[in-house]
Amino acid sequence: MVFCNKCGQRNPDTAGFCSKCGARLGGAGPSGALPEESGTGLEPNIAGVLCYALGWLTGIVFLIIEKEDRFVRFHALQSIVVFGAITVIAIVLGAFSIIPIVGIAFRVMGWIWWAGAFGLWILLMLKAYWGEWFKVPKAGDIAERYL
Repeated sequence: MVFCNKCGQRNPDTAGFCSKCGARLGGAGPSGALPEESGTGLEPNIAGVLCYALGWLTGIVFLIIEKEDRFVRFHALQSIVVFGAITVIAIVLGAFSIIPIVGIAFRVMGWIWWAGAFGLWILLMLKAYWGEWFKVPKAGDIAERYL
């Protein structure tokens, strides 16, 4: 599989142009495969994993450090959006959990929320490690828009 450097779309190895955006694959430009090192001095898949390591915090760090590698920047931006939203919703659930009687329901929702967030965190790190441009619905689109 060859990844488009412009939009991140997966394309067959034999493709000359991206099936999503029409950009040229291979030839004069980069092949679309992950480069050996990103601007951080790490392999892009390792830098992508680290973008998620501490949620939005490491996303911000890698977004500031990495200027060139679109793969790393995408995962940094997606980390900021996904874990920023998770944090905001967790704060809201926590605030409502202190209300007498209905607070129990919000606490249970909070536990379920954190379990789902943990699963998503693991999934995102695995996908980045495997070199995939995995997009979380909506959050991935937002991240892609700011690449």
